[in-house]
Amino acid sequence: MKKCRFPALFAAVTVLMTLFLPLTAAAVEDPGLTCRNAILLDATYDEVLYDKGAYDKVYPASITKVMTALLVLEAVDAGELTLDTPITATAQALEVPEGSSTAGIQEGDTYTLEQYLYCLLLPSGNEVAQILAIAVDGDVPTFVEHMNQRVQELGCEGTHFANPHGYHDPDHYTTAYDITRFMKAAMEYDLFQTILTSPNYTLPANGVSEERIIRNTNALTSNWTYTGYLYGPGTGGKTGTTDEAGYCLVETARDGDMYLISVILGAEEVEMPDGSIDHRQFSETIQLLDWGFDNFQRITLAPEDTLVAKVQVNLSTQADEVNVKPLGSITRTLPTDVDLDRVEMTPELYSESVDAPVEAGQVLGTLSISYEGTVYGTLDLVADTSVERSDLLYYKHQVETFFQNAGVRLILAVVLVLVVVVLLRVLVFSKRRRYRSSAGIGTGRRGRYTGRRRR
Repeated sequence: MKKCRFPALFAAVTVLMTLFLPLTAAAVEDPGLTCRNAILLDATYDEVLYDKGAYDKVYPASITKVMTALLVLEAVDAGELTLDTPITATAQALEVPEGSSTAGIQEGDTYTLEQYLYCLLLPSGNEVAQILAIAVDGDVPTFVEHMNQRVQELGCEGTHFANPHGYHDPDHYTTAYDITRFMKAAMEYDLFQTILTSPNYTLPANGVSEERIIRNTNALTSNWTYTGYLYGPGTGGKTGTTDEAGYCLVETARDGDMYLISVILGAEEVEMPDGSIDHRQFSETIQLLDWGFDNFQRITLAPEDTLVAKVQVNLSTQADEVNVKPLGSITRTLPTDVDLDRVEMTPELYSESVDAPVEAGQVLGTLSISYEGTVYGTLDLVADTSVERSDLLYYKHQVETFFQNAGVRLILAVVLVLVVVVLLRVLVFSKRRRYRSSAGIGTGRRGRYTGRRRR
């Protein structure tokens, strides 16, 4: 199955500290939402632009069905099912809690897996969630375990599912942030996007049910149930409503190169002075997305090849210093009014000097990038050019280093002492020999002369 992916444009950036922190601190006016929880994510770069209780545990209602659809599509990708696989609804699968939203499926209805996905996501059929759960994993409890395992793999640390449809259960919860994680994963599938952006879908007759049309519950895509909320940049979303969860919507949108995911949870329906009803899960979604498109853009904080410091070079006659520059660049989604003159670049060199040879691209330190007290990441600082070593200076340095070594100095001192001792002993020994020799000549006994005198 073909996937639609949204690759990042700048792979060289190593962001260390604030990948998921909201960036609204840079003087952008708050969107003024009234819902309980919300988040706005730049989905291309996984950067949170707005956060209102985005990590609080909340009830997701039928937004749960996004995760259900994701597991179904992954089963198709794995070859376990096909989109044309026929599935017949059983009485067991149709047993849903009272008050559930349904797609009107009857026992014995046979549709393809793809058709059931439309029934899951457009009218938000709880019974369809169970039909698909059984088709993927054999029974609903096993599928729910599958959901919880997969959501952990997606990095959703605040989520636990108790069913595949989102009907209220105290042990069934998530966070606004986690919803963006599994929504983004599902949006990689073309079919998922196609379904979410379909205002309606025609189910064919199947021998049990007649042909009929099912409608999308998302007013940003369809004006069948609610009017006045159609949203041009919208690329698909999923609604959810229970008394405990309130009115909820996860929506995706594109404007130029910017791809956003918004989540509104715990919204209300408010009667306006003119008697109309403001369905705020839709109006505040539009408000939040427009706020993101109007106030944020991709901004390069640390351009590549910017020379930011110098390092002294030893043992070279070619150059006595080398320039260092950041490797790569740091580009973030930031408010459009960011003053680049106030961006702080703080170099931290490993050493004030380096011995030649130096290779171009050799890492000599790091560069920290911050704006208004928020650190947005660090880059390696590398040598801008190569510097060759002088062999003469190198060998001179080696000799100096050798004789500056404390151990070598100690050995030399010991050797010197031994030499002195030996010399002293030699001198003393030689003096004694000369003394003894001269003393023997002066004190020996005289012989008596017995010869006769010649006449």
